[in-house]
Amino acid sequence: GALSLEDAAKVVVLRSRLFAETLVGNGAIASVALPAEQLATRIEPWGERLAVAGVNGPAAATVAGDPQSLQEFVAACQADGVRARVVPATVASHGPQVEPLRERLLALLADVAPRQSTVPFYSTVTGGLLDTTELDADYWFWNARKPIDFLGALQALFSDGHRVFVESSTHPALTMGIQDTADASGESVVVTGSLRRGQGGLAQFFSAMARLQVHGIRVDWPAAFGEARRVELPTYPFQRERYWLTPRPGHGDASALGLGALDHPLLGATVALPESGGCLLTGRLSLATHSWLADHALSGVVLLPGTGFVELVLQAGLGLGCGVVEELTLEGPLVFPERGEVEVQVLVGGVGEGGRRSVSVFSCREGEWVRHAVGVVGVAGGEASAVEVWPPVGAERVGVEGVYAALAERGYTYGPVFQGLRDAWRRGDEV
Repeated sequence: GALSLEDAAKVVVLRSRLFAETLVGNGAIASVALPAEQLATRIEPWGERLAVAGVNGPAAATVAGDPQSLQEFVAACQADGVRARVVPATVASHGPQVEPLRERLLALLADVAPRQSTVPFYSTVTGGLLDTTELDADYWFWNARKPIDFLGALQALFSDGHRVFVESSTHPALTMGIQDTADASGESVVVTGSLRRGQGGLAQFFSAMARLQVHGIRVDWPAAFGEARRVELPTYPFQRERYWLTPRPGHGDASALGLGALDHPLLGATVALPESGGCLLTGRLSLATHSWLADHALSGVVLLPGTGFVELVLQAGLGLGCGVVEELTLEGPLVFPERGEVEVQVLVGGVGEGGRRSVSVFSCREGEWVRHAVGVVGVAGGEASAVEVWPPVGAERVGVEGVYAALAERGYTYGPVFQGLRDAWRRGDEV
């Protein structure tokens, strides 16, 4: 209640319009895995072209500036093994580029009338508790000009005894920073989002509230479910037993259908193609029969990994004496639905020059066939070279600490099955 709806809309719309007219395209922001103090030292060679734009955690900060300088800075960080990336933004807010807009912004928001709120307000401008009657035009200028002090606001919240944090947003962006700050401060907190990308319904919201409930936080469930009544639960753990038989999909007897059986986790049968001299391999994949596939997802969508395509093509080639994948081009992702199966076919062509054969990978879902990959398999022509000394001579270790957490922030989910990266080295342009 610190601002009326009209004043809140005015702050958002008028300030955004001013930035669009004057700042868009002139700057950008980068996220850097460094404490703010170290970041300030690192940007000194760029002078006023770069500035610390936010302090998001004990080892996470942002920097704002013109695109060219920012690209140079990010490249320098990456060369030193510091995780840094330019985030999707076209305005260098929270930096010097905002300064010339002060008078115009104060004039646009001059009639904003803040009032006392009933909920305590912790500001990322001041880094602490703030009287909401101070949220006038001057505050909203500094809100865009000063670095975001998210770390300071969190530490103030911890100091005042707050230990439960709910991020009310369409997708969690702050929960990881809150948890990292709490861990570094030795605080025990409960952190949850409210909604997630692609899961914006009440079911997801109630699941978030349930996470609070199981951590001992009281939730006003009647306000959510209205006429619903409470049901008494037994005082002992559920000891449920299921007596229904669960059908298990099987390959059956492929030979009875004129097919050759395959003992392979992804493919179940093969059939020779006499006209071309090639063969066709088939299989059915689903998250029910191949649950480990769920450990490989992009923004919540489960995809067949690139190594899965390699395995399909290699298996198809081996059946015809071609044990080398010479070429493989991925044309599109193979997406798995939450329920149901995907039919997969691998088509191997006739023998060509040097014993090589063409190969293609297809899938069919709901009657629609899609080609995902094309390639060439060949006959092995000698022993593959191997690295005799490890790590390679002259290589510099870059490490992979936190790489899966960083990928998860960008929507790339690698579960335990796919977390095989143990370490990394760089030698020149080779990694």
